[in-house]
Amino acid sequence: MKRKILALILATAMVFGLTACGGSEEASTSGGSGDLIKVGIINNDPNESGYRTANDKDLKATFTEENGYEASFAYSLKNDEQITAAQKFIQDGVDYLLLSAADTAGWDSVLQDAKDAGIRVILFDRTIDADPSLYEASIVSDMDKEGQTAVDWLKSQNLSEYNIIHIQGVMGSAAQKGRSGAVDAAVASDGWNIVTQQTAEWNAEKAQQIVQSVIDSGESFNVIYAENDDMAKGAVAALDKANISHGVGKDVIVMGFDCNKWALEELLAQNWNYDGQCNPFQSSYIDSVIKDLEAGKEITEKVIIMDEKGFDATTITQEDVDKYGI
Repeated sequence: MKRKILALILATAMVFGLTACGGSEEASTSGGSGDLIKVGIINNDPNESGYRTANDKDLKATFTEENGYEASFAYSLKNDEQITAAQKFIQDGVDYLLLSAADTAGWDSVLQDAKDAGIRVILFDRTIDADPSLYEASIVSDMDKEGQTAVDWLKSQNLSEYNIIHIQGVMGSAAQKGRSGAVDAAVASDGWNIVTQQTAEWNAEKAQQIVQSVIDSGESFNVIYAENDDMAKGAVAALDKANISHGVGKDVIVMGFDCNKWALEELLAQNWNYDGQCNPFQSSYIDSVIKDLEAGKEITEKVIIMDEKGFDATTITQEDVDKYGI
């Protein structure tokens, strides 16, 4: 008898649920999302770096059904592919579009489309060059500050000369522009010499090839400024192959960004010299903004800057590695 009553209750609930959703095919095939908030999340390739893997994992841990979300993910390192993904999410009728843009430019039109469709946009990880009215909030790192903090540290080393191999990330990205801009300014103001300045697109193997090419040319260098840890790792592989010493008190200063745990361990061992933090854990901030918007609250802080620092191999501790390593 109890089973019959339970079956009747479940059947009634299913009919009510379909009626409430209009009985549409979308409602019946979406798992009956009910009041779940639909978010479309556009990110860079999670295999791009340890930072990106941590960032993607953090987002997936927050935007779950248990936390009230129906989340869809799209990945690309190319701006045009990301824009296509954004258009698809708009067509799908998401409630929120979360965006970590591959490039700072080219977003006005699609974000205007999102706004016209009543879809709220939240930027994370990276800024874009777009009218602020097209997005609700921007939860980002200050890439310009990251670059300036690193360059200020390098200036403090008071080298007799600066001959720099500058390995850049994906050109046009906020991270690349911020981290490159500070170096370019120092070259102009302080007379630093750029031996080569090339993009390795965040890739360790490409970075290794760049450094190997400089080594083969016989050009003198004493600084490697790599715009992420993976590229610094690739650069060091080329140094090791050529038996060129690197790290504290050695021939070549090695600098990276992102604070992967293994990279901070290289600092602790004094094989590298500097690593700039880029905080990947942004999902709790995004979740808070969405909750406020859903409650009808006004977002008073349009831009939320992640708290970050730089680490020096001569002062870093095991506690730093354990606390800040990703």
